[in-house]
Amino acid sequence: MFTVKETPDETPLGARRTRQRLDILQHLSAAPDFVSAQGLHARLAQAGTCVGLSTVYRALRDLERMEQVDVIRHEASGERLYRKRSTTEHRHYVICRRCGRSEAVDTDLVERWAAHLDQLTGFSNVTHTLELSGECMDCHL
Repeated sequence: MFTVKETPDETPLGARRTRQRLDILQHLSAAPDFVSAQGLHARLAQAGTCVGLSTVYRALRDLERMEQVDVIRHEASGERLYRKRSTTEHRHYVICRRCGRSEAVDTDLVERWAAHLDQLTGFSNVTHTLELSGECMDCHL
C-alpha cells in the first residue's frame, strides 16, 4: 500500500501521476473487497478528497491495463468491480451473491488450459474471464 509520503511519480498509474490518482490508489488498496468506480468515488468524497468520477474511471482503466487491479462483474447489475492486485499474478475469485464478500481461489488448471488454447484453436492473444459466485457461510445460514 502506498503512503501519503510517497511522491505521485512513484505510483503505477501510467503517464498521468497526480495527487488525485495517488489518492485513488490508496483508497482502492484499503478497500477490503471489490469496489465499483462509483463506490470508490463515494469513499474518496467521504474522506474529503475532491476528485471527479471520470478521473476515477480513467485511473481504474489505466490500472487495469497495467495489470495492477483484478476486475470482476457484479452478477446482477453487470457493473465492473475493482480490487488492488496483491500479487503480480492474475487471480480469480468466488464472490458472494448476497454480501459481495470475495475469496481468491486456486485456478491453476484453468490457467494452464487457457494458456494452451491458442495451440488448440489457432487463435492468438487468447484472454479469459472466469466468474464464480455463490453464498458465503454467513449469508447461507
